[in-house]
Amino acid sequence: MKISHESPLSLLNTSRFYNDYDYALVHLFETEPEYYQFFVDSLAKGRHVILDNSIFELGTAFDSDRYAHWINELKPTEYIIPDALEDTLMTMDNALDFMEKHPNLPGKKIGVVQGKNYTDLVNCYLYMDSVIRADKIAISFDYSYYQEVYPHSNKWVSFAMGRVNTLTRLLNDGVINTEKPHHLLGCSLPIEFMFYREGFEWLDSLDTSSPIVHGLLGTMYEPGGLIHKQSIKLVDLLKSVPTDEQMKCINHNLSLFTSYVTGKQGPNIHFIR
Repeated sequence: MKISHESPLSLLNTSRFYNDYDYALVHLFETEPEYYQFFVDSLAKGRHVILDNSIFELGTAFDSDRYAHWINELKPTEYIIPDALEDTLMTMDNALDFMEKHPNLPGKKIGVVQGKNYTDLVNCYLYMDSVIRADKIAISFDYSYYQEVYPHSNKWVSFAMGRVNTLTRLLNDGVINTEKPHHLLGCSLPIEFMFYREGFEWLDSLDTSSPIVHGLLGTMYEPGGLIHKQSIKLVDLLKSVPTDEQMKCINHNLSLFTSYVTGKQGPNIHFIR
């Protein structure tokens, strides 16, 4: 899987050394010209850029007309179609309305699966695959349904193992279109990604700020990863400038995260000031 870690403004240039592609949050384009310009420059350098509708940060998807405007301006490699958290019908309606209103946007489209139970997730998946004809399908890290799939006193364990079990069930039930790439939205516990090394070749990309956020907060991954996830979003740390100690922690976390995904340690990164 290709990996991207959302990063503060001070680490954007450095992030090209540790990210396989660049992951943009559209709502920041409105207030952070430096942030927007980074992704313009990335595309000019031939890098792969995914544009997100910022639903995780905002609670609801970014205004659809403004979103279409920024897609046309940036021309990302891929963009995530507006969805609605855990609401299957609204996600379907939002996707259809958006694509009918904006049929010729540049870039490939990513449809997000949303729902509160397995039937919802299956129906939403099939809709994104066959009706919307999304080029890629995305699965989130924190459906409440995962806590039913894998009950645990630590909800982060439920989220991590719940996604593993749900993807495995979708695959075994013949729901997954293995001819189409898939994206994993976010991360609860990074050790989850060890389970995808074999038999999940259709998982193409993932995004998470976990190694960066925890590094900025001074939390170093243990050999087994994390027990509890810090709930602070990267956007709340956007203006952070890491100290040397924080950068050591970030480096450590990035290397271990890479090892969970690939089985190999990641490179040592030097902060470009």
